[in-house]
Amino acid sequence: MHVIVLGGGVLGVASAWYLAKAGHEVTVIDRQDSVAQETSHANAGMISPGYSTPWAGPGVPLKAIGWMLQDLAPFMINFKELDPFTLSWMTKMLANCNTRSYQRNKGRMLRIAEYSRDCFVDLRKELNIDYDSRQQGTLQVFRKEKQIKDLQKDIKVLQDLGVEHQSLDMDGCVEFEPALAQVRHKFVGGLRLPGDETGDCFKFTCALAKECEKLGVNFLMKTEIQQLNEHNGKIVSVQTSRGMLAADSFLVALGSYSVQTLNTVGIKIPVYPIKGYSLTLPIEDESKAPMSTIMDETYKIAVTRFEDRIRVGGTAEIASYNMELNEKRRASVDFVVQDMFPGATDINKAEFWTGLRPMTPDSTPILGGTKFDNLFLNTGHGTLGWTMSLGSAKFVADVMSKRATEIDPEGLSMARYYG
Repeated sequence: MHVIVLGGGVLGVASAWYLAKAGHEVTVIDRQDSVAQETSHANAGMISPGYSTPWAGPGVPLKAIGWMLQDLAPFMINFKELDPFTLSWMTKMLANCNTRSYQRNKGRMLRIAEYSRDCFVDLRKELNIDYDSRQQGTLQVFRKEKQIKDLQKDIKVLQDLGVEHQSLDMDGCVEFEPALAQVRHKFVGGLRLPGDETGDCFKFTCALAKECEKLGVNFLMKTEIQQLNEHNGKIVSVQTSRGMLAADSFLVALGSYSVQTLNTVGIKIPVYPIKGYSLTLPIEDESKAPMSTIMDETYKIAVTRFEDRIRVGGTAEIASYNMELNEKRRASVDFVVQDMFPGATDINKAEFWTGLRPMTPDSTPILGGTKFDNLFLNTGHGTLGWTMSLGSAKFVADVMSKRATEIDPEGLSMARYYG
């Protein structure tokens, strides 16, 4: 079977890998010069199944108002960019802000994320890929006692699903992240997720693309995707800047831009581009740098250690497809890395970046089939595309290959929005 994969980010490349391993002929199409040039390029670097938490939950609307009122706001709405699609998406997200939906959605997310972590373990056994990977866990740190109290509902879900976790006082936090010793007075405790990992998504995607080429995958870069073409209830081709390209099956893995492509054949998915920012900085003093990933719960900022660099990522902005680098949004990212790890790096050497995370109202990605028998989706991962990448790709490749999936498919397809 010839499969065309639309999208050259980590989800598209990982899907191409598993499809090629299943024996299919695969072509990847992307508008950029090379793979991983958009959302996969400079994300926070966390592979964090244990931190798979829905945006929508009890009390979140009030919390969001509070976040926007903070001096260093972790969440912001650009009211100039509000349109009917944005308002519709926000309404759907608000409908998920209840305990029942939260627990259901978190369970679905963890199902994919835990499976994906297992896939990373298997892939490292098969391939020798250098992507600055570390398997030292994630440490979520809290500045207020109330945050620890509010954490109990998440801990219950982790317990119910058997996800390893450790509640720590500050002595325990410093044991795993010694550099926090110099700022321990600013925090009251933490939650460690020892099964989490870190790594450079860009390096990984580029390396995996080379492995894909060894299996015969063809990458058509600098190719604009214009529309899908349907005939007699099937997708027959994709119209591109190189002309019309035909295949037996098609996989849409275009992140936030999946929406426009699917609209050309009448498929509507509630995926919204949540804008995020990151800094990448060289390490100046090893003793003052993090060992793995630390998530500052107050500012929703992750500080992740690569080999000789620190990646600081976070903030969320509802701003449609606006890709402007907003210097005001940089303030909280700058603050957290300097406040948490003073002296570890030089903020003046930081590379500032922005990307669009494809978010669904329930924070669960959309995986699997559509109303067309030969059109499939791998999109909507929000802030967890890197975390869920391999598991999502393997799951979708199994669905497309008509093989039994290794995890329960319940609630993972777009049918959950229309059933």
